[in-house]
Amino acid sequence: MSGDKPLTILIAADTYPPDVNGAAVFSHRLATAMAHRGHTVHVVAAREVNGPGVVEQRPEATVHRLRSHSQPTASTLRLCLPWEAKPDIGRILDEVKPDVVHVQCHYMVGQAAVQEAARRGIRTIATNHFMPENLDPFLPFPKWFKRIVARNSWRDMGKIMGKAAVVTTPTPLAARAMMRHARLRKVLPLSNGIKAANYQLEAGEHVERKPWPMVLFVGRLAVEKNVNVLIEALGLSTASPAPHLTVVGAGEQREPLERRAAELGLSERVHFTGHVDDSELRIAYLQADVFCQPGTAELQSLVTLEALSASTPVVLADAMALPHLVDDGVNGYLFEPGNATDLARRLDAILALDAEGRARMGAAGLRKAEQHSEAKSMDIFEALYRGADADDFLPG
Repeated sequence: MSGDKPLTILIAADTYPPDVNGAAVFSHRLATAMAHRGHTVHVVAAREVNGPGVVEQRPEATVHRLRSHSQPTASTLRLCLPWEAKPDIGRILDEVKPDVVHVQCHYMVGQAAVQEAARRGIRTIATNHFMPENLDPFLPFPKWFKRIVARNSWRDMGKIMGKAAVVTTPTPLAARAMMRHARLRKVLPLSNGIKAANYQLEAGEHVERKPWPMVLFVGRLAVEKNVNVLIEALGLSTASPAPHLTVVGAGEQREPLERRAAELGLSERVHFTGHVDDSELRIAYLQADVFCQPGTAELQSLVTLEALSASTPVVLADAMALPHLVDDGVNGYLFEPGNATDLARRLDAILALDAEGRARMGAAGLRKAEQHSEAKSMDIFEALYRGADADDFLPG
């Protein structure tokens, strides 16, 4: 494939850095990988502040920021109105003339990009990073109404992404859910991918450990991440010496979580760092004795793949796609979602291991992460851009 001509690729995403979430991180890594392969990359995404659309020149891509609006239920989500987004995306497509459009969701920007690309006969690939349940915390409505929203969201997903040449999602579980609920005929499970070597100790490198056992969480501080359950589990832990929790990330739940830690008398053992850069995050993974992801709406969990790549044992909620990343008792444990007592028991089981046992569990985690090679995923995406079909990569 190295002899094929470079492509012009347009990635359409509702969220992109400086946003910090799995979809934004993947979109950035995708743009960076394709630029390194010699392709010309453009990104269309919501502008993160009020104001007219702007164009940014970034190392990985030309980023076209669309006019967006704040919305009352979540400060981190921006709304692109269809009557504003569609003409702007149409104009960008006419100017850029991409060989392929790769949308990252079926909401706002993704929907407009699919429709405008279809009008122009441009090949489209669609990747889904969301489940309707991800919207629950931002919808201040009763459960019966949320169920209606979820059904409509699944229906719209099928109608919009069904126009793409190929539809992908990070895990087999998500692919089955999309085929069942969105009635998509074929969905290719394709991992977001990880460069596992980036999170390993380099030759001669030494990372100073904390003076206490360290439990690590990384992610948005949002309701569905259930960090409150992890804080409660920390208080129930019987490990000695008493473990501390490092919480890396920002979000609307930080103040409630700080209050909860204070209520439980854990303020001195729960450390909120806010957002950190990639180098600091890597060190945190390497310092941690155990990584925990208590979220119940994870389609893959890039941060878990990063922790596994750092040879850190993990404890994950037994929900959504997280069980795909754990061989129970081998590289970590699953716990009953929302059950702080069960979570504390699983954390204590890892913290009780000697150095050899923890190293053995960490090595198994690294082997698991290496199954999700970013290079392999990017090879497949590049092949899809050039006309390959999902059947070329589906088993059997």
